[in-house]
Amino acid sequence: MDVIFKPFTPCGTVKAPPSKSDVHRAIICAALSKGVCTISPVALSEDIKATIRCVESLGASSKIDGGVLTIDGSRMFENKTARLDCGESGSTLRFMIPVAAAGGVTATFNGNGRLPERPIGIYTEALPKAGVNFDRDSGLPLTVSGKLKGGVFRVPGNVSSQFISGLLFALPLLKHDSDIILTSPVQSVGYINMTIRTMAHFGIEVDATDTGWHIRGCQHYIPSDYKTDGDWSQAAFYMVAGAIGGEVTVDGVNTDSAQGDRKIAELLRDFGAEIIQDASKITVRKSELSAVNIDAKNIPDLVPVLAVCAAFAKGTTRIYDAERLRIKESDRLKTTAELLSKLGAKVTGLEDGLEIEGAAKLNGGKANGHNDHRIVMSAAVCAACCDGEIICSDALSVNKSYPDFYEDYAKAGGKAEFKE
Repeated sequence: MDVIFKPFTPCGTVKAPPSKSDVHRAIICAALSKGVCTISPVALSEDIKATIRCVESLGASSKIDGGVLTIDGSRMFENKTARLDCGESGSTLRFMIPVAAAGGVTATFNGNGRLPERPIGIYTEALPKAGVNFDRDSGLPLTVSGKLKGGVFRVPGNVSSQFISGLLFALPLLKHDSDIILTSPVQSVGYINMTIRTMAHFGIEVDATDTGWHIRGCQHYIPSDYKTDGDWSQAAFYMVAGAIGGEVTVDGVNTDSAQGDRKIAELLRDFGAEIIQDASKITVRKSELSAVNIDAKNIPDLVPVLAVCAAFAKGTTRIYDAERLRIKESDRLKTTAELLSKLGAKVTGLEDGLEIEGAAKLNGGKANGHNDHRIVMSAAVCAACCDGEIICSDALSVNKSYPDFYEDYAKAGGKAEFKE
């Protein structure tokens, strides 16, 4: 399905949706607590549904009522053979592989979209040394068997923080202590800090070391109710819309959040946008924007919408250290450049990023959403400064992370019409 984004002036107030990253982590910790926990608020995006399916496949149960998710982990790991459908969620796949192995489950992982292409070699290299067997030809399906044992896990930090988070979830359950030792500098450290913070809420201790983290064995997740953060990475779309074309307030964002994507406020200030912020609300108002250089090492999810902001900032913005975006739902460096170029922007692709020359307006036109939620939502933001409408494919891909996007987009003044 296509969506037509019409030119608009951003205005209004939007409530930030629950952080998808936060909810993933809370679901897993709740299931591992072997008790009954509530998590709220929760939005049932396709990725979150995938994580719920996977913990249920391992024996947990769940119910949702008015945005409150209840997880009962009392039967977690009772199923010793399971099929885990991860949908298109890389987080789900990478979090659940070591979790299933810690429970001694023979688990077959399936996925669709680009998920079978996304790398998991860190696990297939590190986990066999710790008692885990892998059976696959290539990609998915992947069968994991054996029981994970504690010890030393040497992993690179520059591929995806999701591998480190997956190990962090699993290692406290083991009989012996473990150490995660980084073999390269860590990227997206904010997501690791979020994992550790969520685990602490459920009673698990993780100690930072000079080379990584030390995790004591024989720990127990403690049942606890959990309140989720608003999602800074989703709030960023409305904040950029305000910066380039009007004034938008986003409510429900926590300035003390462990989410690395809260850096969007600082970056928009650097561009020159007017920012008014308190503990849970942020207003972004259009101002004259100027180009900046952006190190995207710890904020990869922000790159597409930051590129939109750069397209309307005077001068040439350079976004670098973002090569990991090539293995997301799409090659996001390529598809972001294509989106902006189709609308009339001047974009140069780099090996690890993008260079974007700013302009006062773009033309509008046809855009390929590449079945990537962040590309489609970035196209929606572009409409705030386009002379003509934008026709974008794959309208429903936003359901992967943000099923209420179009409703909230309208609250910020956006105009979207659907076309079969």
